[in-house]
Amino acid sequence: MKLKTLAFSLLILGGTGTVQADIGPAEKPDLKLGFIKLTDMAPLAVAWEQGFFMDEGLFVELEAQANWKVLLDGVVTGSLDGAHMLAGQPLGATIGYGTQADIITAFSMDLNGNGITVSNDVWEQMRPHIGDNDDGQPAHPISASALKPVIEQYRNEGERFRMGMVFPVSTHNYELRYWLAAGGLNPGYYAPQRGDTSGTLEADVHLSVTPPPQMPATMEAGTIQGYCVGEPWNQQAVFKGIGVPVITDYEIWPNNPEKVFGVTETWAEQYPNTHLRLLRALIRAAHWLDENDNANREQAVKILARSNYVGADEEVIANSMTGTFEYEKGDVREVPDFNVFFRHYATYPYPSDAIWYLSQMRRWGQIPEPKSDDWYMETAAKVYRADIYKEAARSLIEDGTLSAEDFPDLDAENFARPYQGELIDGVTFTPREPNAYIDSFDIGLKGSQTP
Repeated sequence: MKLKTLAFSLLILGGTGTVQADIGPAEKPDLKLGFIKLTDMAPLAVAWEQGFFMDEGLFVELEAQANWKVLLDGVVTGSLDGAHMLAGQPLGATIGYGTQADIITAFSMDLNGNGITVSNDVWEQMRPHIGDNDDGQPAHPISASALKPVIEQYRNEGERFRMGMVFPVSTHNYELRYWLAAGGLNPGYYAPQRGDTSGTLEADVHLSVTPPPQMPATMEAGTIQGYCVGEPWNQQAVFKGIGVPVITDYEIWPNNPEKVFGVTETWAEQYPNTHLRLLRALIRAAHWLDENDNANREQAVKILARSNYVGADEEVIANSMTGTFEYEKGDVREVPDFNVFFRHYATYPYPSDAIWYLSQMRRWGQIPEPKSDDWYMETAAKVYRADIYKEAARSLIEDGTLSAEDFPDLDAENFARPYQGELIDGVTFTPREPNAYIDSFDIGLKGSQTP
């Protein structure tokens, strides 16, 4: 996606009138940003297609990556300037789980957007254990307890029940684990201190990594019996007639954080103006995606369907991006907040988001030893950089591009994400007391336990 040389030259010389005067010229205007082919990369695509990057004097090339590990390595090594990342990736890297690198985020890309899908065969076995609505359709949300008899049958036949997720520190891993545990199933533990990073110790359900676009084919081949993934790969299973999404993450935890835009801490310090200009463009793109009650979503669907972005059928992408979600074929339900990019202050990097991810890393053994509540607070503040976000947001308010009402009170603490519903198991998330929260679960590590 190259811009014409003349246009690029003009941008470097002066940019456009929307650039905020107090932010200096981009130190590095020529950028390469990575993404995975998922609908929640939309702010990047929109910022490019609507000219928001150009408005900031940025020449951006967007490049799809093979998987989350390749993407993270690209940011760490500098072959990518930044990327669409799993919300847990900057945290996992910073604390040294897997790749060790100081990654920060100053922009939350979206809320919600994932689902859990099972194969047709598994669905047929689950269905008798699920109640009905008055119209005869399955009553939602569906508990993982309906999966228990299926897993027992697999166990009796000497087989493992396998499900896919996209990366060990992904939202999908933690959401799938959360749903399973809420239904009385143990998704297994990690023991990195013993060199065991399989995450399957004591597991009732064996989880493994599968790249998002490969999920449907992997399930169809019988390698896995289900998966948790972002769109459009749940709707793809419905479209192909090979599986049934049983629950969305909106039903597991309404308005949960999903993706972020990540850069290395060193990059952010070396190119502060470039970083701010990137954030300005991304905030504007997120606003465009949600403004006027999602009036631009149909146009966004057409953009995302292109092969250089998501490359899935428009019909499949539209199933979730336009406010509906299809479970069984023909069972289409209204889920207006399935994808949220700007409303509910979606773009703000709240510390509570980081603390929830860290709590789940501890719960399942990726953090094998206990940490103090202060450690959680300090790690969240180090990685989720609201200070940088506020600077970009204030500039957009000052130059009249957006209004103060579009953002939370930027002079307030803004510790916990507002507008979030209750988690599916009814356990209250207490971000200021992460250890008490971790200890409140029936399934998971507690106190000083190590796997």
